[in-house]
Amino acid sequence: MIGIRSIASYIPEGRVDNIAQAERFGRDAEFVQNKLGTTTLAIKADDEETSDLCVGAVQNLLAKNADLKLEDVQALVVVTQNGDAEGLPHTSAIVQHKLGLPTHAACFDVSLGCSGYVYGLYVLKGFMQAAGLKNAILVTADPYSKIVDRADRMTTLLFGDAATATWMTEDPVWELGPARFGGDGGGAEYLVVKDGHFHMNGRQVFNFASLKIIPHMQEVLDELNLSFDDVDSICLHQGSGAIVDAIAKRLGDNGSKVIKDMFGAGNTVSSSIPMLLEHYAFNNDWRNTLLSGFGVGLSWGSALLVRPAR
Repeated sequence: MIGIRSIASYIPEGRVDNIAQAERFGRDAEFVQNKLGTTTLAIKADDEETSDLCVGAVQNLLAKNADLKLEDVQALVVVTQNGDAEGLPHTSAIVQHKLGLPTHAACFDVSLGCSGYVYGLYVLKGFMQAAGLKNAILVTADPYSKIVDRADRMTTLLFGDAATATWMTEDPVWELGPARFGGDGGGAEYLVVKDGHFHMNGRQVFNFASLKIIPHMQEVLDELNLSFDDVDSICLHQGSGAIVDAIAKRLGDNGSKVIKDMFGAGNTVSSSIPMLLEHYAFNNDWRNTLLSGFGVGLSWGSALLVRPAR
């Protein structure tokens, strides 16, 4: 059964003081902590490209897994909508070369944002099964510092840069259980790039996430005749502190299972869920964890990860 063996992340050293930023827009520290969820934002160096963030995450994955060798990697998939330079060639090809990954490894990108990790897991699992592959790496990297307008309060206070690398193999710590996906291009204008800058309708995104995601996660649980009472933890995309809190509140007593942590980096788009998994999902007795990513597209994906019996 193909699933997740290990996860590692790379967060650039650069930081933006989010409280100082907020003061420019007439917002105080309480607003930053309670509504946004992070007092600092990670930002890549000027000479760092998306591929460099990817390489950093993969190198950290290799460093923590002595039994994973570059020569054993048969596929590399990069989830990004902010690739190197002008987006051609695909970022995974550049990462392959920088890493020294064997040229027999399949390399391709998945162009999705905040839902991209959940989609990417199942895309890569299906690809591995179809091609008979044993080891692959799923990378997420979407540095919004490339497209955020620092004069735009709706975006500059939220988004940070990071990358993650997930080792997928036939001997997983977490198996991929049932999943559900959805998309609605009718909401495309709520999260969009125009004239080189990212624009967001925060109210519409908040309404979409707070109303759509819980029923969608329930559809996943219904496949196994489970309820939220049966779930050990819930790893949501960390869109903002307010969005995570709103979903947790709607879950009632099960809201305590929602993990909230931006790691001082901000909304890292497709990297936020794997960062939660890296830090919380491996050294405990959880039997399952529920994932849900949602955002640009509009796009959403929810899934249940299950720890196999040993």
